[in-house]
This record gives sequence, structure tokens and C-alpha cells, in this order.
Amino acid sequence: MLAAGDVSARQLTALSLDRIATVDSRLGSFAFVAADEAMKQATESDERRKAGTTRGPLDGIPLAIKDVYDKAGWPTEAGMVVRAGQIATTTATVVERLEQAGAVILGKVHTTEGVYTEHTPPFKAPLNPWDAGRWVGVSSSGSGVAPAAGLCFGALGSDTGGSIRMPSASNGATGLKPTWGRVSRAGAVELAATLDHVGPICRSARDAGLILGVIAGADPRDPTASLRPVPDFGTPPPASLRGVRIGTDPEWSYRDVSADVEKAHKEAEQALLELGADLVPIVLPDAAETAADWFEVCAAQTARAHRGSYPEHKDSYGPALSGLIERGIAMTAMEYDELLQRRLLFKGQMESALAQVDAALIPAMSFIAPPVEQMVRMDEATTAGVHRFTVPFTLSQLPTITFPGGFTTTEAGNPFPVGLQMVGSAFDERRLVDIVGAFQAATSWNKEHPAL
Repeated sequence: MLAAGDVSARQLTALSLDRIATVDSRLGSFAFVAADEAMKQATESDERRKAGTTRGPLDGIPLAIKDVYDKAGWPTEAGMVVRAGQIATTTATVVERLEQAGAVILGKVHTTEGVYTEHTPPFKAPLNPWDAGRWVGVSSSGSGVAPAAGLCFGALGSDTGGSIRMPSASNGATGLKPTWGRVSRAGAVELAATLDHVGPICRSARDAGLILGVIAGADPRDPTASLRPVPDFGTPPPASLRGVRIGTDPEWSYRDVSADVEKAHKEAEQALLELGADLVPIVLPDAAETAADWFEVCAAQTARAHRGSYPEHKDSYGPALSGLIERGIAMTAMEYDELLQRRLLFKGQMESALAQVDAALIPAMSFIAPPVEQMVRMDEATTAGVHRFTVPFTLSQLPTITFPGGFTTTEAGNPFPVGLQMVGSAFDERRLVDIVGAFQAATSWNKEHPAL
């Protein structure tokens, strides 16, 4: 529409700002909105287009960024009382790259305290646009709500244990957690360095790929960012998946999942078959220990990340983040080394299993997003069901894309999305985008809108 002149960047931005002003007053996904800056960026985009040049597919597109990414002159509070009012003096690499690509940055969206599991006062959790009584996922809560509610066309999220995938599944969005190292972490608030992944949440796989194509790549500010070339995400998804091998493991996908998750998974299998894909039985490695191991690895690395402010400001920390840090402080070097050895073994086993196929289909969570009150203090079963399909791929650092695979109905009578997940081998994000892009071209689930 921009290319054809059917709409201008200023119009798109004004529409987004108007919708934020009306709809987000109820949902609360934005931490703050930079309306004047956004309109200035939109005007510059329109001027470029009028002059016959653009900076690529994101030029003039209104986006949001999670409040863990620095932008000079803007606060980076990361949902933490101890960071309240802190103004960034530099800009995160990923934000710089979005701006260089001509994207319009509307503002920052909310996250949980310290990018972990809780929204602590005075910060509040956004509401789910499909059902206000249902969980929105963490920690990229605002990043999941804003695109799903039509407040922006995509948002930067981050994922340490499922924080792109849980909000995507809970809000009916499409989230791409890339391979660890595909995207620079420079200028991002750290939770656990070797678990933190940077990626987008959008309304489609193709949109997520377009954003990843802009933000990914080597960065001298972050030597852990991969030197591998970034693939071109600009071409449309294939019309057919003929010859594509999709791995399925019934023990992984169907054991202890809800009926609506099983139904969506089986219907997605059928849709993939109709697109020409081959469904190949595989055996994914036993992930029974991964949730417990993930918590321990996260605890040790979070304790290190907060060593400059904890325990001096302990009283400003909420119970969940404080408990995680204390857990990390108490860990011995021998215990941590045992975790690392198990992690390496699991990563190798998962890589071997996925090497047999182009991708594997699994659920995003064991059930749809639970009621909010159930998530305030998660019991053991809920914790396991939420993390079972996510933490294996942060520990192994492998890429996944989460997408709506169907809908069910909540007790309140509201339609509600069911999330699925496609996982792949390291640095194979383009293939994941193509597979889910083809699925989304043939189905309507990602095109559904909440009634707001």
C-alpha cells in the first residue's frame, strides 16, 4: 500500500497512535508513546518515498520496542523500581538497525521485572486482547499484546525461557526466536547471557522474517553475534511445501497436552500434508530435566548480571527475581559445571534429532493461556506446562517460530488462539519462515482479529 501510494507513512502512524490512544487505555501494553518522534520519522519516510527512494520493506512501518532495549534519550526501566527514571545515553544495535531501515518507532512496550516472570508495582501487566481474564505471557507481554491488538505492525521482544513464544501463543501472534547469536544483544538489558535471544513478534511469519533480516548480523559491539551472512527474507513464502520434511514426535507433542492443543496440532499436520510436506517420525531427546536445569542456569547467570545492584538494592526487587538471584548466589562452581555438561549433551542430542528433517512441529505450550489468577503463583504442573516446549530451545539455543494454529473458546465464551511451534536447526530461520509462511498463506488463523 505504501509503494502504491494508497497510504502514507504519516497516515499509518497517525492511525496507530489513534488506536493506541483509544484501545491501549484498556489494554496497557505501552510503557510510553513517543508520538512527536514517530510522526517525524514517518514524515521523513514519506519524503524519501516521494523522492523515489526507500530504505527497504520496513520504511514507514510503525513498530514498537520492548522496554529492555536502549534508545538514547528514552528511559530503559525494564519493569524495575531500581531502574525507574534511568535514561539511556546510547541506542541498542537492534534499534539503530530498525531506524536505519526507516521503521517508525512508536514507543516502548511493557515487560516484567528484570525480564523475568512478574509485573511488580508500580508496573502493571497488560491485558490479553482476546480475553482480559487470560494470561498474556511473559516477559515480552507488551510485545505480544501490541501487534495482536493492531496497535503496531510488529514489536521487538526477547526470549530467555519462552518470552517471545509464550506471549505469541497467548495473544495469537507470530513470534520468531532466532538462533542464539543471530542477533546482537548490545544495548539490551541482560537476564541470562547465554539464554537471552532477541527477536520480533508480528502478525505473520513473513513480517517476522523481514524484521529479523534487518536486525540480524555481526556487530562489533557484541562479539558473540554470529559472523554468518544473514539470509534474504524479502521473497514471498513458497506456494508448496513439496519435498519439505516435517518431523513429528507424538510422545513430545501429545503427552499431557490439552484437547484443544492436540486438535490444533493434528489439524496443522493435515494442512502441512495438503501443502505437500512429508511428515517424518522422529524421536526428540528426553527433556525431563531441561526445565529444572534451565532455572538453575538462569539463576547463576542472572546473579552475575545483577551483581552491581543486588543485594545493595534487594528491597527494591520483587520476590520472583530476588528468589532467582539468591538461588544463583548459593550455587557452587561444581553444581554449575554439572549443569553446563548436561546442557552441552542435550544440545548435541537435539541438534542430531533435528538434522534428520527440515523442521519439527510441536506445541507452544501444553495448554492455552491460563487464567491470570492461576499465573500469579504458578503451581508445579502449570510451571511445567508453560515451560515444557520452550526451555529446551533456549538451553540448546536453536531457532523456533511460534504461530496460531487454531482457536478454541474460553469459559467466558471468547474465541481464543491455540499456539503451535516450528523448530529448526541452528541458523535455519529462513526455512522456518518459509514453512510457517506457506501454512499461513493456506490458513486463516493468523488473520483473525480480537474484538476490541
